[in-house]
Amino acid sequence: MTVSPYQDSDKNKKQQVEQMFDNIAPKYDFLNHFLSLGIDKLWRKKAVRILKGYAPSTVLDVATGTGDFAIATSRISPDKIVGFDLSEQMIKVGAEKVKRLKLDQLISFQKGDSENMPFEPASFDAITVAFGVRNFENLGKGLHEFYRVLKPGGVAIILEFSKPKYFPFKQFYKFYFFHILPRLGGLISKDASAYSYLPESVMAFPDDQEFLRILGQAGFSESRQWRLTFGIATIYLGRK
Repeated sequence: MTVSPYQDSDKNKKQQVEQMFDNIAPKYDFLNHFLSLGIDKLWRKKAVRILKGYAPSTVLDVATGTGDFAIATSRISPDKIVGFDLSEQMIKVGAEKVKRLKLDQLISFQKGDSENMPFEPASFDAITVAFGVRNFENLGKGLHEFYRVLKPGGVAIILEFSKPKYFPFKQFYKFYFFHILPRLGGLISKDASAYSYLPESVMAFPDDQEFLRILGQAGFSESRQWRLTFGIATIYLGRK
């Protein structure tokens, strides 16, 4: 069963995801940091530390949103970062933020579909994506696109929500995720469906060993993972 943001919509998942992020773009950064208590910033920093070991010159940040991962990646001084996203409004917020930080000579933005990207094969040394792959309409197709546009030896660093496994954190997490987060997120963003979709999409996502298996099916090798904060999130790495 495909989990989509708006159950009563006749649009496909991809169109609904674009609509959802256009709707919540103005409050997205605030809600990300508020609802995660700022821990999402630490997760990105760890992902960037892992990426630094590969010294990429060109980085594609897929599902870039407002550019937080791209901005964090700028600290390891690549030559070029492209932020790529389906949502025009998210990109608009990101471009303003990047310009304010005087990073607009390093980070550029482009709108498009992550499952059908307009880049030549072997264009990038690294791909990053934070909290984006679970929104893909066809996960396998999206990961095959990652593999296609990476240079040989390139890496994909994927940060995504996952499911804690152990008592009592597993139970606390589910209560917060299904009862507190949707109410706060819906109240602040004015889009209740977006923050009901969030926990549903996480629960439906094939995390842990299953996601590593799917990475392998897309062609990646040396796949590994780092589970973060009792398993709330996971960093995955796959190499071409």
